[in-house]
Amino acid sequence: MNESTVLGIDAGGTHTDAVLITTRGTQLRLAAAAKVPTRHEDLPASVRDVLAELARTLGSDGRALLGGVRRVTLGTTLAVNALVQGRADSVGLALSAGPGLDPGRFGLGGHVCVAPGGLDHRGVEVSPLQAAGLAGQAARWQEQGVTAAACVGKFSPRNPAHEQAMSAALLKGAKLRITLGHRLSGRLNFPRRIATAYYNAAVERLHNNFLDAVEAALAGAGVRASVSLLKADGGAVPVSLSRREPVQSILSGPAASVMGVMALCPGLAQGCALLLDMGGTTTDMAVFAHGSPVVDRDGMRLEGRRTLVRALASVSIGVGGDSLLSVAGAGQDARVRTGPLREGPALAFGGNRPTLLDALNVVNDAQSGSTAGEDEGLRGTMAGNAAASRAGVAALAATCGLAPEVLARRAVDDALDQIRLAARDLIETVNAGPVYTLAALKAAREVRPDRLVLVGGPADCIRGRLAAAFGLPVESPANAAVANAVGAALTLPTAALEIYADTGRGVLRAPALDLEERIGKGYTLNAAERRAADLLTARLAGEGVPEAAVEITEADLFATLDDGGYGSKDIRVACQVVPGIAGRL
Repeated sequence: MNESTVLGIDAGGTHTDAVLITTRGTQLRLAAAAKVPTRHEDLPASVRDVLAELARTLGSDGRALLGGVRRVTLGTTLAVNALVQGRADSVGLALSAGPGLDPGRFGLGGHVCVAPGGLDHRGVEVSPLQAAGLAGQAARWQEQGVTAAACVGKFSPRNPAHEQAMSAALLKGAKLRITLGHRLSGRLNFPRRIATAYYNAAVERLHNNFLDAVEAALAGAGVRASVSLLKADGGAVPVSLSRREPVQSILSGPAASVMGVMALCPGLAQGCALLLDMGGTTTDMAVFAHGSPVVDRDGMRLEGRRTLVRALASVSIGVGGDSLLSVAGAGQDARVRTGPLREGPALAFGGNRPTLLDALNVVNDAQSGSTAGEDEGLRGTMAGNAAASRAGVAALAATCGLAPEVLARRAVDDALDQIRLAARDLIETVNAGPVYTLAALKAAREVRPDRLVLVGGPADCIRGRLAAAFGLPVESPANAAVANAVGAALTLPTAALEIYADTGRGVLRAPALDLEERIGKGYTLNAAERRAADLLTARLAGEGVPEAAVEITEADLFATLDDGGYGSKDIRVACQVVPGIAGRL
């Protein structure tokens, strides 16, 4: 039986990892893994570094083996880090809604322009678009340093004409990269459609520049395989499609850890589990119910705003192994805080200031002599140069009048408190409505984790303390250190599509494809379902993903009256290739 090879790369906040996995039938084997420090100022260089390290690990046949890779999948924190650090592009928002609603209420950023005019819910123009002032607005935006714009009309998925007209008017005044809202989602939630288009425009340049550099790095390493990027919902999308919808991959980093745990932990099929991925910069959390990750039905949240991007239910907090320790006050009243800042590695690995990992080294070292009692089950391993951790924590403790062990314990306790509270909030949010997973809708079923799954660099140092803090058993799978890259490598390609049909007007539209077709008054819901599945299958086949298994996820039919007062139907169908993994290690 022929053997094939897949490559997974995850560019995380602290390290960039790569794995090479060989498949023979249903058997999967981790052939090689590599880990290098992430260069935040140059993520593509991190990808080049990890590919070189992977080739070195593979030995003399390394380049030949990379040349035989069949599929490459990437996960990255580039876009979300750019948003958090204020490095995303400024965006000009051109909005149109029509009578009765001020779209400016939902604007984002400091560059918002409202063009009078609007459509009704069927896409019929009720007020002509007044786009005359948009060219001048675009010129002013350009003078203010704006290079990207998003055009969003309230009912544009039903008729994109106003968004297209706004785009044309903007381009007369300036050279801008423009996102059209109707191409990103067929759903009608106007505030979320605005946010979706805004963030798509904000990260598009960085996203595509990164993909350009990564594709060049892969070619330089001899990799000629098709490339996909993880999406926020745990699926993978071909790079050609990701370039058009970068907003879908803003949270690809947390998705990689979720899919990696699916691949490494077959025991997840029973019960519920809380995933904790503790890296150097953040701890990412997600929830599994009966082997499948829970999905956030309300859409990905960015900077407090909901979008229409389907995403896994997850949360990230600024607590990781490299999170800095800080102290406010002195003596027994001193407040020790862990994170959210990170300025480099822990002292144990050559850094300049004490971090959570250093505090863990100190408390674990202090307990290394105990043979029984309460602390025995809490004891973890020490990592790196424990003497450097002790010296740095002692120096910080001296500035506030605490014993080094006391300061270290308070720092660890603060980190545990933050993780526990964030996990509680995530679980309460998930349980606020029916629990929807990648596998099925679990109506009226509560998610209550019965164990923790811990991956990431500091796992061996903190496992026992997490178990005590949550009162639950904690397990870490083999190869947990490269779980995110494993998840990337084994995630299957996916995509979604929505169509809308109006039999009264005799039109069917697929907004993401800019497709419009004529239909008859007898058009049925079943016909719409078949057409949606065919369109998505063809779209994926055109991107090199043949024989995709398309499923209908939503199908609605509403009886209406057409313009002449006769009965007609409004039909909406959504379909997707359900995200999943190719197998388990």
